[in-house]
Amino acid sequence: MANHLSAKTRIRRNARRYELNSSRLGRIRTFVKSVETAISEGDKPAAQEAFKAAMPEMHRGVRAGILVKNTVARKLSRMNSRIKALG
Repeated sequence: MANHLSAKTRIRRNARRYELNSSRLGRIRTFVKSVETAISEGDKPAAQEAFKAAMPEMHRGVRAGILVKNTVARKLSRMNSRIKALG
């Protein structure tokens, strides 16, 4: 590892980015898990509320560059159709 200032700054910046991204991914996983739980319990209103809360967080992940836009769109579409199928 280089000992000069610019290398240390870069290492700190990368560590900070990883820390932010991992916390954001954890938050997204929590939102998705709450939607999945509500769907598995068959609670349509709770699933819809959880879905509404999860959507903006997933889009933030896309904007931050830690999630892929097409993958998020597909996952949101699948969750939405599963919620609609609840009854």
